[in-house]
Amino acid sequence: MTKTTVYKNEPSRKELAKEVGHKCLVSRRNFLIGSGATTATIMVVLNPGTADAKEVPAQVTTYPRKLIGHVSKLKQDEPLDFSYPDEGAHSDCMVVKLGVKAGGGLGKDQDIVAYNYACTHQGNSLSGSYKAETKSLGACSLHLSTYDLTRHGILISGQAYQSLPQILMEVEGDKIYATGVFGLIFGRENNLHS
Repeated sequence: MTKTTVYKNEPSRKELAKEVGHKCLVSRRNFLIGSGATTATIMVVLNPGTADAKEVPAQVTTYPRKLIGHVSKLKQDEPLDFSYPDEGAHSDCMVVKLGVKAGGGLGKDQDIVAYNYACTHQGNSLSGSYKAETKSLGACSLHLSTYDLTRHGILISGQAYQSLPQILMEVEGDKIYATGVFGLIFGRENNLHS
């Protein structure tokens, strides 16, 4: 038990609490200052291993360049399926001409995009779920995740928390080549090894 010193003209804690209607006696300002100072102290004292950090060389990854279609043969809102970056698990992809400008889109109208079919939530295939009216892929049959293909495959709704991996492409004349993947394909630690 702690003993507190009470001065003659100073009200006790109980009396102060009655005066303010039993509200907290710590102001918001003092709470924020105190918690900020405590957090800063803990971060400085418990900073692990900064002095032991080692230099790690950057890894350069080279994706295969693969012919996936021809601009002249693409029909608006009709996906063309292909496998990329290999034939391994979750490598099924699609390229589609949306008919509207899209993030990362190629062609004169910037409307040709390609995405991996594996839902980023649990890897279920989204093959056959393209919706021409909304330019979206999904809803996934497991948990209803739906992705906007005009905005880099960003999640519209559902349980997923990442955008669909977008296939990076180049157009050379009439030929469309897949050249890389923007995002991690579901179930892989490295896109180049299934």
